[in-house]
Amino acid sequence: MPFEDLVRPTGMVGDAAGRLYVSDTGNNRVVVRAAHGGGQSTVPTDGLSRPLGLALDRARNLYIADSFNDRVVKVSLATGTQTTVPTAGLLHPWGLALDAAGNLYVSDFVNDRVVKVAGDGSGQSTIPTVGLSQPTGLALSGGGDLYIADSGNNRVVKIAADGNQSTVPTTGLSDPLGLALDGCGGLYIADGFNNRVVRVQETGGGQTTLPATGLNTPTGLAFLPTGTRP
Repeated sequence: MPFEDLVRPTGMVGDAAGRLYVSDTGNNRVVVRAAHGGGQSTVPTDGLSRPLGLALDRARNLYIADSFNDRVVKVSLATGTQTTVPTAGLLHPWGLALDAAGNLYVSDFVNDRVVKVAGDGSGQSTIPTVGLSQPTGLALSGGGDLYIADSGNNRVVKIAADGNQSTVPTTGLSDPLGLALDGCGGLYIADGFNNRVVRVQETGGGQTTLPATGLNTPTGLAFLPTGTRP
């Protein structure tokens, strides 16, 4: 069953039960489609303004980049409780990613940086990077490598687990937005202004364009956890 009445959908994330969450940016809400063709509902939230990136932790807390409110909110899907994640100085947060330790990564679009909010409550820090311009989507590998859609520079950068920065080999990107990793060495890039999604195989190199029709500024990408289906 397709989603209904979406306006400029952006961030996406799936859970182990096969539910797919989508930030319905133009309608200032997040919607969820149940697994196996089930119905659509709206996640209870309060006061969202242009929500963008999404992330979901193992405790079923949904994180939302509430971009026009310059904050990230956390919604317990179990209780419906909404709180604001403690951050400082965000301007138009966009992409979100979580690591296994519960640390939250946020692309701070206007400030040309990515921040890390420690899962243990010890505070916020800025990820050391060079030359970012309007970072958007984020993806984090199981090994701790962070991928950043550096949209203003029409590239994707990789911050390795050891802190080294490199540029992912790509060709012809124009305003890359969403990112997703398939767990098999493939990085998927929503190539916004080219109206396509490309796949880059880092091991051995090579870029391919996914067969798709009718895309218009694709923005969000997501894989459901292994063993689930929509």
